[in-house]
Amino acid sequence: MAVDGKQQQQHDARLAQDFVAFAIEAGVLRFGEFKTKAGRLSPYFFNAGLFNDGARIARLAEFYAARLIDSGLEFDMIFGPAYKGIPLGATVAAELARRGRNVPFAYNRKEAKDHGEGGSLVGAPLAGRVLIVDDVMSAGTAVRESIATIRAAGATPHAVAIALDRQEQATENGQDVPHSAVQYVRDQLGMAVVAIASLSDLLAYLDERAGEELRAHRASVQAYRERYGA
Repeated sequence: MAVDGKQQQQHDARLAQDFVAFAIEAGVLRFGEFKTKAGRLSPYFFNAGLFNDGARIARLAEFYAARLIDSGLEFDMIFGPAYKGIPLGATVAAELARRGRNVPFAYNRKEAKDHGEGGSLVGAPLAGRVLIVDDVMSAGTAVRESIATIRAAGATPHAVAIALDRQEQATENGQDVPHSAVQYVRDQLGMAVVAIASLSDLLAYLDERAGEELRAHRASVQAYRERYGA
């Protein structure tokens, strides 16, 4: 049965809020006062490194795979940038295969290996349209490095999949800029970006599904968005 636009939007919103609930339950998404790389004091912190057991990372891969399949994005293989992207790329590839879409994956080393097969790339040869899988995108530095690696191998950097779009201004040379890293990748680099959830979804979750204790953080999250939102 065909799904109309409104039904798809409702489905996407449910998936995003389910992910927010999962991240909070896993202790990956926390509230308080946290200093970001840009020196901002953020009322929330997302640390994907805390998806640190088999059940959590398997569930995380399910969210990535569901969002990718729903998006209709076409790609030929997955690249997971070191370090957090390595387990993400592998588990997302495994979950996609479980769902009937088997694609190769590869990842890089931070330092090139000078023995054995050598080089800085591991896994399938980079070829075709490459999907970069990572956790978040702050300044876009990691994505630019991945793009250079993919192009150097003769493949096409095609899209990026992330867990959370913070929807906030990026910084360049220590200064705030009006666009986010996600907007930069989409608008300036011409690549699609697929996010499981965004700051808008987090605010919606705090509005609609959170208990009283968590809902108390909504005002500070909204204020942060108004100050730094892109």
